Amino acid sequence: MEKDMEQVMKKAEVLIEALPYIQKFNRKIIVVKYGGSAMSNEELQKNVIKDVTLLKLVGFKPIIVHGGGKEISRWVGKVGKEAKFVNGLRVTDEETMEIAEMVLNKVNKSLVTMVEELGVKAVGVSGKDGGLLQVEKKYSNGQDIGYVGEITGVNPDILFDMLEKDYLPIIAPIGLDKDYHTYNINADDAACAIAKAVHAEKLAFLTDIEGLYKDINDKSTFISRLTASEAEGLIQDGYIGGGMLPKLNNCTSAIRNGVNRVHILDGRLAHCLLLEIFTNQGIGTAIVSDEEEK
Repeated sequence: MEKDMEQVMKKAEVLIEALPYIQKFNRKIIVVKYGGSAMSNEELQKNVIKDVTLLKLVGFKPIIVHGGGKEISRWVGKVGKEAKFVNGLRVTDEETMEIAEMVLNKVNKSLVTMVEELGVKAVGVSGKDGGLLQVEKKYSNGQDIGYVGEITGVNPDILFDMLEKDYLPIIAPIGLDKDYHTYNINADDAACAIAKAVHAEKLAFLTDIEGLYKDINDKSTFISRLTASEAEGLIQDGYIGGGMLPKLNNCTSAIRNGVNRVHILDGRLAHCLLLEIFTNQGIGTAIVSDEEEK
């Protein structure tokens, strides 16, 4: 009985710790970029959706932007093609673009179903809907990589309408150029552009690492909190490389364009979103504006 009471008290303490954060961010928009290994594990997938659904039910206005790279590669292999990458960007010919759109739409509706099963209304759209994501052809250091889009504009009206009507928007990163050709978009880029366009309070990236390290090979250099200027300094000094470089550039761009806080979290960790947002210590890396640190 005593042990049971201890567990109950611990649960109560967690709820009390979360209370000021629930109050502070009530009715605020949070954009969650969902991808990586957390998408390929069904149990982790359910946990992420539970987290986002809980955020919705306690008063947040979440928007999910999802990837699907690993699933796209799997389907590309199924039709006998080999996935090709240039500087980390998928080379997307016409056939690969068709596969990518099919897979992303499949993933999109799967996530909608999971949210609906938890009793929250969700709507899945792609960046093609309502002119949400406008793009132009993207090149990688001058190289043609096919139907890969660079975002040139965002029309957030469709998202504001859904949020106003109490729906949870789930977005597949596909867009149209001015000639109405379909392009695949990097999900990190899409999440960042959308967060800026809707003036999100928070942007959370679910990744395959714990957060940001000054030296990725030295776990003692983990950074739990830094300003946008400090992040830009790490980039300029050459500490950041690989896939973290464009991600961190997106983080600082979001902060410089009105997003109050960006979080880099390990999506492989169950309930990482809740642990980061609703606890004093947090669990990943938070990037804040320079003004917030003053």
